[in-house]
Amino acid sequence: MNAMLKIAGRSYLNGVSVDDVRGLIDTVSRRPAAARTRWRVANTWRGRLRSSGQADVVEIGGKTARRALAIEVDAPLELGGTDNFASPQEHLLAALNACLTARFTALCALEGVEIYRLEIATEGEVDLRGALGVDPAAPRGFGGLATTVTVRGPAAAEDYRRIFDEVLATSSTLFSLTQPVAVASELVVG
Repeated sequence: MNAMLKIAGRSYLNGVSVDDVRGLIDTVSRRPAAARTRWRVANTWRGRLRSSGQADVVEIGGKTARRALAIEVDAPLELGGTDNFASPQEHLLAALNACLTARFTALCALEGVEIYRLEIATEGEVDLRGALGVDPAAPRGFGGLATTVTVRGPAAAEDYRRIFDEVLATSSTLFSLTQPVAVASELVVG
C-alpha cells in the first residue's frame, strides 16, 4: 500500500519525505535558532459572525515564508451565524486533529511504520451560559476534550501505541491547549 518509495534519491513513507524530516531534526538539533517559528493569522470581520482569516507569513529559523491562505470562519445559524463555514470551536478541534495527524504520520515515517488509514476525531462540550456571559460561574470554553485515534496498518499495535504516546508528549497544539499560554491583547480604535 504505502511502502517506502525512492523518488529522485529521496525516501518517502506515508507520503512523508523521511529525508526532509530527518534533515529538519538534524538542523534544529545543531542550530537551536533554526527551531524558532512565528505564526500569524489576521481575521477580518465579514458581517454577522463571519470572519476571514488570512495566514500571510510564517517565520521559520529566521527566514520569512510568504503564504496566501484563507481560513473562513462562521457560526451555526442557531448561534447567529450563517452556517457557511466551520466555527471557531470546530477550527480549534480541527487544528488539534491536524497537528496530531501530521506528527503521527511523520513519526511513523521516521520509524519505518506504514499507515494504511488514520482518522483522528475530537469532541467536547461548551456551556453557552459561560460563553455568552450569562453565568460567570459557568466555564467559557471546552471543559475537556475526548480524542479517538483510529489507525490501520501492518505494524503491531504496540508500535502505533508507542508512537502515539510520543505524539501526545510532543504535539505543539496539544501543549498549547493544555498548558497556560500567555495572551497579550491590545485594542486599536481608529
